[in-house]
Amino acid sequence: MVPPIMVYTWSFTAATPDFRCRHPTQISDTYNNKSNELFSKFYQPTETECKLHQKLASLKECQRCYRKSYSSNRSTINNLQTCDNYVFDRSIYKKTLVEEWTMVCDRVGLRSTVQMIYFAGFMCGALFFGTMADRYGRRKVMGASFILMTFAGFLCTYGPQARFGVWPSYIIFVIARILLACSTRGISESGFVLGSEMVEPDKRLMVGIVMDYFFVFGEFFLVLMAYIFRTWRTLTLVITLFTIPFCFFYFILPESPRWLVSKGRFDEAETILRHIAIVNKQNFDSDAYEQLKETQKNSMTHKTVSIGVISLFRTKVIRIITLNLFFQWLAQNLVFYGVSQNTGAWELDPYLSFALSGVVELFAYIVIHLILNRLGRKLPYCLFAILFGLIALLTLPVQAFLSENKSMQRSVMLIINISLKFLASASFAIIYLYTTELFPTNVRTTALGYCSMIGRLGAILGTFSNDYLARVWINFPIILYGVISLIAGILALVFPETLHKPLPQTVDEVEQMGLTLCSRNERRRSSLSNNAVSHPTTIETL
Repeated sequence: MVPPIMVYTWSFTAATPDFRCRHPTQISDTYNNKSNELFSKFYQPTETECKLHQKLASLKECQRCYRKSYSSNRSTINNLQTCDNYVFDRSIYKKTLVEEWTMVCDRVGLRSTVQMIYFAGFMCGALFFGTMADRYGRRKVMGASFILMTFAGFLCTYGPQARFGVWPSYIIFVIARILLACSTRGISESGFVLGSEMVEPDKRLMVGIVMDYFFVFGEFFLVLMAYIFRTWRTLTLVITLFTIPFCFFYFILPESPRWLVSKGRFDEAETILRHIAIVNKQNFDSDAYEQLKETQKNSMTHKTVSIGVISLFRTKVIRIITLNLFFQWLAQNLVFYGVSQNTGAWELDPYLSFALSGVVELFAYIVIHLILNRLGRKLPYCLFAILFGLIALLTLPVQAFLSENKSMQRSVMLIINISLKFLASASFAIIYLYTTELFPTNVRTTALGYCSMIGRLGAILGTFSNDYLARVWINFPIILYGVISLIAGILALVFPETLHKPLPQTVDEVEQMGLTLCSRNERRRSSLSNNAVSHPTTIETL
């Protein structure tokens, strides 16, 4: 629940309410119908004036960021003048960081920068905590990440102060958000891998989807808190207090027995596995476990390649899988966060739009929960990614042929946006599960961390697209997302299917999985090799 809260809280704490220039002669100017009409009558530029004086600005931006400048006798308009101060609509948001730091018009880049730096923190956290989780264990990394998250949350709440000034407060807040981003990666990557490694193949889907359900529950919790607490500082404090109980998870969570076995810590792994057997009312097979230990000891004895990112490029198959997954993560992060952060384009109440987006996301997770163990991972993923691209490209004819009927155009675009949110959520959830099943245990969290790091470049591009490319053309981002998703769906066709297959323990086992589009001779050699090798005892068979 916690990572999505930290990602999307920015949508409310830094929401941009309606605003206009402050009336130059009224000291106590406020945003209401009466004062807006008065300002519009004398100072708001007309469409003609905007085209004449501010050709590069859109009409909406021109009328909100500039005001008329009259001659001394107020008979003629000299030019349009950039506003120095603004008044904000407080009917929806009582106080946001956009208002406090005036992040509008020529300062709108400050708002985008915070979120893009946040996703850069995602990259650093994914790389650092992914490596640490493979080296020191999933449980320790999750425990440290929760403590870091709580600290960063309090820093976000109380770091920015009026007495410090805007820039010191802004820098403190950015640093705190970077720490938050790093901590969410330690929780998400380690938690997802830990959950996947604790169960047999048939239950991995359930574990992954249950985590996705709670991802959405986190969004619902956030929108409820945001609806109740409408000032940025109070909302930030409330969600920070929510993270405190999670700091004690370290004393509840077990370590991954699969990771313990891969590190040769057999006694600790046996203790956890025996506890699992007791809870599940099953007998612990000591002989099978001894075989598993011997297999792992032989693997560790004959290991000649160092564990690390180099292992992801050691052989042809895993090299192709790694590079392809890097692009898949880039594409899915671009698409998912681009669409999720653009619910304002749905033209509904912001709280309703966010809640509706969560409902669509939850429905997507329910659908893939029902079909993934029947259809596999690859077919649904490719289908959702390609469909996203095709539906996104429908924006072009809708804008071209329904331009005269604005009501119909708005309704069709709402349907398209909801469909895109569904498809983006489904494919984003599948790629998480698919990635953990394609990489070997000894570098799984490291690989997931690198994928996540590359993926955050997509999230940064999504934020940039929504804030800047939309100024060129409002639907430019959707077209971009569609093209990238279409390419990703086609490239994913080379992945092997992982349904009902044990998690690979080593790079060699990944190599045996092969690629869908490999040659017939390569497939035959791989099949003969697999038949010739006696398959060792695994945790699944145990």
